[in-house]
Formats: sequence, structure tokens, C-alpha cells
Amino acid sequence: MSERPRLLVVEDDPGLQRQLKWAYEAYEVLLAADRPGALAALEAADPPVVTLDLGLPPDPDGVSEGLALLEEILARRPHAKVIVASGHGDRESARRAIALGAFDFYQKPIDIDELGFIVGRAFHVANLEAENRRLQARTPDTPLGAIVTGSPEMLKVCAMVERVAATNVSVLLLGASGTGKEVLARALHAASPRAAGPFVAINCAAIPENLLEAELFGYERGAFTGAVKTTEGKIELAKGGTLFLDEVGDIPLPLQVKLLRFIQERVIERVGGRRSIPVDVRIVCATHQNLKAMIADGRFREDLFYRIAEVTITIPPLKDRPGDALLLAHHFLQKHAGQRPGGPVRFGPSAVAAINLHSWPGNVRELENRVKRAIIMADGPAITAEDLDLADSPDLRPVPLKEARAQSDRRAILAALAASGGSVSQAARALGISRPTLYDLMRELGIDQPA
Repeated sequence: MSERPRLLVVEDDPGLQRQLKWAYEAYEVLLAADRPGALAALEAADPPVVTLDLGLPPDPDGVSEGLALLEEILARRPHAKVIVASGHGDRESARRAIALGAFDFYQKPIDIDELGFIVGRAFHVANLEAENRRLQARTPDTPLGAIVTGSPEMLKVCAMVERVAATNVSVLLLGASGTGKEVLARALHAASPRAAGPFVAINCAAIPENLLEAELFGYERGAFTGAVKTTEGKIELAKGGTLFLDEVGDIPLPLQVKLLRFIQERVIERVGGRRSIPVDVRIVCATHQNLKAMIADGRFREDLFYRIAEVTITIPPLKDRPGDALLLAHHFLQKHAGQRPGGPVRFGPSAVAAINLHSWPGNVRELENRVKRAIIMADGPAITAEDLDLADSPDLRPVPLKEARAQSDRRAILAALAASGGSVSQAARALGISRPTLYDLMRELGIDQPA
């Protein structure tokens, strides 16, 4: 069996068949001239990408046979990426094919370079979706197993979380808003010896300053107006487990002193109380702010910083996690599909392009919100960039074809390296190229060789 990616070419012109087979020697090209031959090749080889000429016998001058074959291919292989051929002036047929679920279209006469770029992008998307299905289908053997990622940067973060989980050190999670700091904090707790204990989270920025102390440390009856009974604070409620202080940079300076004393001595005093109460709890903090800059400005205590940051883990923004946006988009599509009263939906070509090109300033939270919106707004079975409210995004501006190819190649190589655990040999096989060729591309694109 060839280890090259399988590409099915459905074309009834023998000369064009030979041209395409010669042009795409990096792939294992399977040829079919009609619907029965195409379906037989589909069942035998299960190619992830198909190029389909809509003008097939017995209707070579029309599109009925090609459209019927498109529907049958997607009915049998919903994840296949089908690229349809459209003649000049026949964009209506192309639009019909896209509405039925085709991945993209190309115009005849064929430009080999342009079609090669579309085919390469289709394989890249197919590989990412296959990795997403594998991640979703596996039974997590660790608490971090359910985190959807394929990027080397995020995999390093997960590995670091797993290493520190078994210890009792205080952990500080740094990252922009929406990067998933609480998700990782919960995973760290679940992987720790304290997993059977409570995980108690508090957003320090969401509680008024005059109430935050009582919320954290609890209060005695009569401590202030309205304190009609003794109440345990979040710290006591987390006893035996993990206390997650989100947006720790928003804790006011006077309260930082009391928090520092608790972390040093592991005892608290409730508001209005005099009794010292020992509390065994692990501290995990998170913030999007630059705490060292706040220390320099006198807004955060340096001694507290070193107490909460025995280990610091920085979570990269979504734009720096190649391939993760599409993986997460499919994850959220499956998660929220039940909100749609109609039939199932999938991402169309414009949506896939928008997801890959958008810079995601709101990170994972923005991505999930846009997918939820798109599920509701989509008119047909294919979600568009407009459904995601990304059709007018400045990130989707046209770029030179050479630059677009370099971006696509870079994403494909990074995804293959991540999926192979950094093995260049395995990544080269997955990409259908030789190892020396992959090394040359990595040098050309500025991709560091895995350690």
C-alpha cells in the first residue's frame, strides 16, 4: 500500500486524466471516468479528497450526473473534501455544488498551480478534521485528554500541567482573556491527588472590593449589617481541594496582605472573628495582567507574587496555536449542534477559510460564541463566513498566491509535526513528501526542528 495521500480524480477525458496524474505525483492518484467507477474507488480506497468534473457520462454536456455523484459521495463519506470542476460562465453549477456540500470548485481550463493549491488546502483541512475526530472519539486516559488541541505550543502547556499536578506547588496561569485558564485549572485539579476534594473558583474581578474579603475568608455572625449567620468563605469551602483565584491581579492591596498571610501560614480568620482556622488547600491563580509591571507600579505585592507563582504557565493565544481554531470549531459544532431545530450543519469552504485566517482576538471564548451564532443563523446545511459574522473581517483580505501557499504549507507542516509528536519522518509520511523535502520546507518557512 502506498503511504502517499490518496486523491480520487473523477474525469472522463483520458488526456486530462494523464495530465493530472503526472502533475500530482506527491499523491496516490486514483482515476475514475464515471459514477460507478468513482463509487467503486471510493469504497475501495476511501480517499479524503476528490476532484470531480460535473460533466460525466451519460450527461457529459450537463451537470446532472456530476451533481448526483457529489450527493452520493457525501452520503457515503460525509467527511470527504470534494472539489468540483466548473466551466467558464457556469458559476451557477458551482454554487449548487457548494450548497450540496462540495469543499470548493475550480474553473476549466485547468490551471495546475491553482488546482494544486486548492487540493493541498483540502488535504490540510481533511487532516485537521480527522485529528479532531480522533481527539473527540478517544477515551481520555488523563484529565487533560479531553482538551482539544493539536498545536505543539499547547501540547507543551498540557505536558507542563500534568507534571506539576502531582505536586502541591502554587501555580500561576498567565494568558489573555478567553484562552482557557479555568479549563486548565480544573484539569490540573482533576489530575492531582486532591481530585476527590472540591474545586472552588472565584473571579476576583467580578466581586466588589468591599465584599471580596468576606467572600474569600467568610464572616462571623454580626460582623457587619446583614451578617445574620456565620458563613464559610471560599477558602474554607476548598478545604482538601483546590482554590482557583481567577484575575488575581484585581485583588486590592490591603487584601493582598491578608491573602499572603494565609498562603504563608495556611490559617485564616473570618471577618469579625478572632479564631485562627487551619485550612489545607492548594492555590491556583490566573490573570491576563502583567503582574511584574504591576509590582513595579506598586499595585501588586512582590512577596505575594512569588508565593502564588512557584510555577508559572503561560497559555498561548489562539492565533499562535496553528490548526487549533478549526479543531475547536468542529468541537463546538458538535457540542452545540442540538441548538439547531433543522438538520445537521457543517462548515462550508468560506467558513473554513475564515476560521483559519481570523486572528481571534477573543480567543477560544470568541470562537465558541461565533460557532453558536452560526449554528442558529445558517440557512442551509453549510455554515458560511457570513454565518460566523466574519465575512467582512480584515483578516480575510486577499493575499498574494505565493504568500497564501506559504501560510497553508506552514499550517499543514506544523499540524503534521504536532500529530506525529515531533517526528519529522512520520510527519513527512503523513504529508506525502520525503524527509529531505520536509527539512527544506521547514528551513524555508522558518519552522524550528523539533528537539
